[in-house]
Amino acid sequence: MKKLPIGLNSLKNIINDGFLYVDKTKKLYELIEHGRYFFLSRPRRFGKTLTVDTLKHIFEGNKDLFKGLYIYDKWNWDERFPVIRIDFSGGNFSTKEKFEERAITILEKNQRFLGIECTKKDPSNCFEELILKAYEKYNKPVVVLIDEYDKPILDNIEKPELAEEIRDLLSNFYGVIKGLDEYLRFVLLTGVTKFSKVNLFSKLNNLYDITVNRKFSDICGYTEDDLDKYFSEYLKGADREKVRKWYNGYSWLGEKVYNPFDILLFISNEHQFRPYWFETGNPTFLIKLMKKKKYFIPELENIEATDSLLGSFDVYTMKIEALLWQTGYLTIKGVNHIGEMQSYLLGFPNLEVKVSLNEVLLKYLSDIEENLYSESIRKVYNAFFSGDIETIISILKSLFASISYTNFTKNEIDSYEGYYASVIYAFLASLPINLIGEDTTNRGRIDLTILLPDKAYIIEFKVKDGNEEKSPFKQIKEKKYYEKYLNKVKEIYLIGITFDKNERNITEYKSEKMNS
Repeated sequence: MKKLPIGLNSLKNIINDGFLYVDKTKKLYELIEHGRYFFLSRPRRFGKTLTVDTLKHIFEGNKDLFKGLYIYDKWNWDERFPVIRIDFSGGNFSTKEKFEERAITILEKNQRFLGIECTKKDPSNCFEELILKAYEKYNKPVVVLIDEYDKPILDNIEKPELAEEIRDLLSNFYGVIKGLDEYLRFVLLTGVTKFSKVNLFSKLNNLYDITVNRKFSDICGYTEDDLDKYFSEYLKGADREKVRKWYNGYSWLGEKVYNPFDILLFISNEHQFRPYWFETGNPTFLIKLMKKKKYFIPELENIEATDSLLGSFDVYTMKIEALLWQTGYLTIKGVNHIGEMQSYLLGFPNLEVKVSLNEVLLKYLSDIEENLYSESIRKVYNAFFSGDIETIISILKSLFASISYTNFTKNEIDSYEGYYASVIYAFLASLPINLIGEDTTNRGRIDLTILLPDKAYIIEFKVKDGNEEKSPFKQIKEKKYYEKYLNKVKEIYLIGITFDKNERNITEYKSEKMNS
């Protein structure tokens, strides 16, 4: 079996050194034939850099690298194009000046590679000069490939003023491309986020965004067919259904795909199920933002988003749903059509993301210790299966009792009903059960539904405010939330939980068992 290309982004190294390459050249060939100006957003470690590198070798005519691949006998290898490759994945962008220094360094590298010397010193003018001189020298239209176009902004996302300055510089830099159409053969920008056209792409508004596109949905990532064709030997003995639940599920309207990084590490670590992709990232800023905006965590399972929401991201107006989707913590689970309107249903792509993200969220929301978490989650799991409501409530009380008082200082989080529901949801999300936040019925939304093979738990939360009419148990009964699961399970448990903002814990609960 060939060596696994863990961490490799160079097609030349993968092919020449005998590593496994999953052939994506059919999609790349179709992309090249489809048009000239493209934008592609994908989460980190999804193969964007290898995609860019493969395109570079195609346009440079490096035929020998493509023997046995789809594109080998379809491309005119005698026609070669000058390629300018801009890669912002590395570098120090802590100031505007450092960004400009890095941009000039990248442009100088391209000058040496193409045998061109530019006289302009600022990045935008140097970039324009490089394109024009490459066209003149080689008498061929130029290919421009820009990888991680947004990293200089994302590195400063917690410093909005600096991020805005760099965004404006990048707008001028990328805007150069718009006026050079006759000198360009192909342009691709890749990144994690899609910044608003009004700002970053105002001067480059002719890009075709293929991020959400059925035809190119699997241009990055591994499909189920890829696993069968390239990894069947490596996955012998593995529980493929469990692999699917853990690592598959990313969707951009087309076929669902696996994160390549997860599959390669899963095989390399002898089929151990671990959150390989999640562990390489740091969602601290995202978690801080969710806590600051009092985001209702159970909604993560049932988000409805429009094209404008998914395609917008900016320094000062960051929508949490857009950020979660673009960074890979949410994916498209379905599409709703109402007349001419279309919206997307978003949710966790797989078990890795659901469990890992909620564990991190729980620790930020509650400061729970690891040993208490592990012991409590095991006990509550058994209690749900046995219908032991007292034990469930007792464990939840212990969870809230462990939360440091500092979580409640200088804010009104203790009176925020969604906080308590979010803590419980994040706590239970790692259980191998069907957990539904904001469960929709024809009479309203259930705060939390837990489904087991023979049981359903209907749970409502309220923060005590002296209004007896707001009893959570009464709401369940009056709105008949349980009707949704009649004749679907043997037993239905109705649980109304009341929190007291002074006690910052559960002070009342009422439950009832119904036979379906």
